[in-house]
Amino acid sequence: MSYCGKKLTKQGLLMLPAVVLLSGCNLDISSDDDNTSAQSSVTTEPTVQIAGAAMKGVIQQGLVVANRLIADKDGYYSPQRQAAKPVLTADDGSYEWQLRGKAEGWALVELTADGGTRMICDVVPQCDQAGGATVAFGQTMPLDSNFSLLGAGDLRMETVNLTPLTHLAVTLAERSSEGLSPVAISNAYSTVENWFGLPTGALRLTPPDLTNLNATTGVTADAIQVAIANAAFLALVNDNTQWDSISDVLADVTSQVSATGQISITGDGTNVALADLVSAAALQSSELQNVVDSSVISQKLVVVEYRNVQRFKTIADVNEEGDTVVVDSGNTTDGTTDGTTGGDETAGTDSGSTTDSSTDTNTDTSTDTSTGSTDEQVAGTTEPDTSGGETSTDTTTDETVADTGTDTETSEPVTETTPEETVPANTALLSWTAPLTRENGESLAMGEIAGFEVVYGTSAENLDQSLAIGDASVDELLVDELTEGTWYFAIRTLDTDGNRSRLSEVVYKQI
Repeated sequence: MSYCGKKLTKQGLLMLPAVVLLSGCNLDISSDDDNTSAQSSVTTEPTVQIAGAAMKGVIQQGLVVANRLIADKDGYYSPQRQAAKPVLTADDGSYEWQLRGKAEGWALVELTADGGTRMICDVVPQCDQAGGATVAFGQTMPLDSNFSLLGAGDLRMETVNLTPLTHLAVTLAERSSEGLSPVAISNAYSTVENWFGLPTGALRLTPPDLTNLNATTGVTADAIQVAIANAAFLALVNDNTQWDSISDVLADVTSQVSATGQISITGDGTNVALADLVSAAALQSSELQNVVDSSVISQKLVVVEYRNVQRFKTIADVNEEGDTVVVDSGNTTDGTTDGTTGGDETAGTDSGSTTDSSTDTNTDTSTDTSTGSTDEQVAGTTEPDTSGGETSTDTTTDETVADTGTDTETSEPVTETTPEETVPANTALLSWTAPLTRENGESLAMGEIAGFEVVYGTSAENLDQSLAIGDASVDELLVDELTEGTWYFAIRTLDTDGNRSRLSEVVYKQI
């Protein structure tokens, strides 16, 4: 892929100045009290267990304390601090905390570091340390005493993860006039997810250990994307001499959020920018593909890489001189239609500058919405494509993925029949052929194809899930973790200008 292994840069940009560093939440910790006796001094009082993981990468022997969030008479929420000895995170980053009281309300959880705290380097190929030797990917490194992470959650869910992204969300929520209220926390979590192009609820997912992805089972691309977004904070230490540690990076970003309620979109070379973090995440997604053996995990990393590259394109456009221009989420600076908004009209109406990236094989002749939503696509039809050829859907038995044949000179990439015995029972292996022409009949070179998007779902009329492939050379995708029932699939082409074709014919597989 054209962007693999290439560092996205930012220069010549204006950035909001960092203001005062957030003081954090100081905890009253008494080392004289035993943790168990301190938390169970009233034996008849009910308790609720809070559990989660500290992942940036895996943080071992981190000190964790949890406190309920209580509103005062004015409705301002703050932690109700208790004197208790912290619990330590395990070797896999997990922790458990018994909080006195019923399983209701919300809690704030904080992790701090001491001389025994270690973090696994989750940056490929290594993690740089100021004044110390580099640490190889997968090896442990010390954390300084300034390092801390915050997280908050509903006690009825009983899971609160601690990551750089949850830390930013709590910092953002603290700006609310109600303090750390449930509404402020929920809104802040959603805002941070939007900053990094993450799906709703992603910050509640437990990020996997990026150094041990081959051993993970059932991990989703969303969870991997969260883990890589968190790894980006540490990756910036490698590439910028002004950052001596991840604590420095977090302090800079936290101070911005505390002072302004946002991270500066583009940077001035001095402070951390959102563009820095997203580009670092894209690069790490690419690098991780070289260290995993699992083809399924590798495909999910391709999806994550594509998402980060597309997110970066909505943040900034890097020109040949290295200047970064902020663009909106609708159009690129050269006037072409970006894939995030309404696309070009049907084939034959294009003036020659930009078009959808391949021939339509399934949908009607209305304007392509190009928003990524697929619930309006009509599946299973047989109608002429825009070049005059005809596409048909061949319904096969439960043991194969249905075949859709088209004229290879003008075809949208389509799925081909694949025997089920080559893949696990709860998966579908899709394959296709890249198109040779655009919808208006112009030739389409491989170098103009950015990748593909596979959409699927349990209804042919509502393909509500998608996987992006950021490599034009890929012609096969294994879709896993499919539940019992009939699953329907279609595919579209993405070009290097951000345009999307209309969907191919829909095929299906019975699980």
